[in-house]
Amino acid sequence: MSLIAQKFAQISPSITLSITAQAREMREQGLDVVSFGAGEPDFDTPQHIKDAAANALQEGKTKYTSVIGIPELRKAIANKLKTENGLDYSPSEISVNCGAKHSCYNAILACVDPDDEVIIPAPYWTSYPEMVRLVGAEPYVVETKKENNWKLTPEEFEKAIGGSTRMLILNSPNNPTGSVYSKEELEALVEVAASEDILILSDEIYEKLIYNEKKHVSTASVSEEARRLTITINGFSKAYSMTGWRLGYTAAPAEIAEAIDTLQSHTTSNATTFAQYGALAALQGDQGFVQEMVEEYDMRRQYMMSRLLKIRNIDVIEPEGAFYFLVDTTKMGLSSVNLAEKLLSRYHVAAVPGRAFGHDHSIRFSYATSLEVIKKGLDRFEEFCHAH
Repeated sequence: MSLIAQKFAQISPSITLSITAQAREMREQGLDVVSFGAGEPDFDTPQHIKDAAANALQEGKTKYTSVIGIPELRKAIANKLKTENGLDYSPSEISVNCGAKHSCYNAILACVDPDDEVIIPAPYWTSYPEMVRLVGAEPYVVETKKENNWKLTPEEFEKAIGGSTRMLILNSPNNPTGSVYSKEELEALVEVAASEDILILSDEIYEKLIYNEKKHVSTASVSEEARRLTITINGFSKAYSMTGWRLGYTAAPAEIAEAIDTLQSHTTSNATTFAQYGALAALQGDQGFVQEMVEEYDMRRQYMMSRLLKIRNIDVIEPEGAFYFLVDTTKMGLSSVNLAEKLLSRYHVAAVPGRAFGHDHSIRFSYATSLEVIKKGLDRFEEFCHAH
């Protein structure tokens, strides 16, 4: 008899682990491995945020807080959502969680029953389907098209809806494609969702990392129906380079917010107390760091785009947000895992296979690394592509 719950038989371990382990082993052997795998900003957390957390420690702010976060932080999040996103939430409808990943899982667990279906457009962030499976529900993956900039269309959404459909997961700006949904595109998707009373989990963790004068639009802001059906996910990891702080949040209608509160009271309880004071400083302090970071990423993005467009045997769409390129490698005829393994073993370049994102003929490059590393890595990738 297995000692592990049956539900784990359906959960796939991260297929990037072997690539990561191999890259680490190669570095330990003294080999010069270039990595495009980073899923976190390569900047330090701003000093004023670190100081706020350190001061909170010194002041003895080390005890339990309200399960869903300190009132000051939830109030600051509500203010941020209103002024920046056009969303009107009371602090009681906001829950501070242990990272945006935790926020996503809380929302799915609170709203989705076993045997429900959750529609997930592919390419998707790798953890969405596994979270759905963990609650006993079924992910229904819809393959989006490159000609639509990897974005779900209302027609594709409508066709995917079945009798058990409970939720749609949207991620804009998107990991791994960098695609950004416009207000009009969101309105059309919300109209379909509202016709069947389907919830929308809107993961907006990359909202500040956006380029080409594009504007981030929060799904819940497009209409009253959108507000009623949407759970907004956000956090501090990407915008403020606070990945290790593990702070995310949900904003949701009162009934859902209460369920998340109850759920969290029986799992993690509150997010780390003194870290919450750092998050408060992030929202209330100087925002210049964010703009500087975005400008640096935009410079790297434009450089990578100019290089990738000149490389044979690949296709690429310009990302409008986040810090990734999804490089379409269909013309090479290799599975993404095979391609990633060859790229690493022969050319010492580590990248994430597209299979992790539901698209097996692609590879994800992160530009959350220095321009020097990007140049070296693209030189090697170009050589690899020309050999295939």
